[in-house]
Order: sequence, then structure tokens, then C-alpha cells
Amino acid sequence: MKTLKVDHIGIAVQSIGEALKFYSDILGLKLAGEEVVQEQKVKTAFLPIGDTEVELLESTAPDGPIAKFIEKKGEGIQHIAFLVDNIEEALKELGEKGVKMIDQKPRMGAGEKRIAFLHPKDTYGVLVELCEKK
Repeated sequence: MKTLKVDHIGIAVQSIGEALKFYSDILGLKLAGEEVVQEQKVKTAFLPIGDTEVELLESTAPDGPIAKFIEKKGEGIQHIAFLVDNIEEALKELGEKGVKMIDQKPRMGAGEKRIAFLHPKDTYGVLVELCEKK
């Protein structure tokens, strides 16, 4: 498995519009685009910084994973994503090493990337996302 870089940091927020007042208006990050991922019940907004991005995550449904995260832990960092060269090989290798996974197979995420999440119990409490550009 080849890990290429930190791709993005996902931040769960109640409102992307409100969060942009800080990330755009105060920090000066430029909004690259917004996208709704129906399957994950989430609206995302990407703010590039250097060769990585901040991804703001707003739930589109009260039972969505982001809504549940905010209810349990409040707004804040929800995950860190690492870009890998081959997500299927990465998942196979991690499985062979005994790493617990939320996703056994990649699925489509925002930004036209294939994604898979590793279980926080095996990643020192951090929800880790692997992603691969199409």
C-alpha cells in the first residue's frame, strides 16, 4: 500500500453556510465547490489549502452519520482522509494485517473519489478514510 498524502480533513458542522463565515471570510480559504452525496446523507463543501483540503460536512437528514456524530460529539473534526494509489490493494493489505474496517469494499464519495473507512477502534480513536481519485 502506498499512502500518497493527507487528502483532506473532514469537519462535521451544523451548517456549511455558517461554517464558511469562519473558514472563508476569516481564514480566507476559497470554496472550491459543494456536493450532495445522497447515499451518505451529507452535503460537502471543499476548501483547498496547499495540496490538501478542508471538507465541511453537513447532514441532509436527521438520521445521517454526520447528524449522529454531531449529536454524540458536537461539531468538529470527524475524519482524516489519506490518498492511496490503489484503494482495493490497500483494503486487502490492511485486512491481512487485521485492521477493522467499516467498508470492506470501496464506494463512491464526494469529489469523484472512491472511499473506504477504517474503524476508529483500530486507529487510535480517529475515523480514517482512504480515498483514491478516479
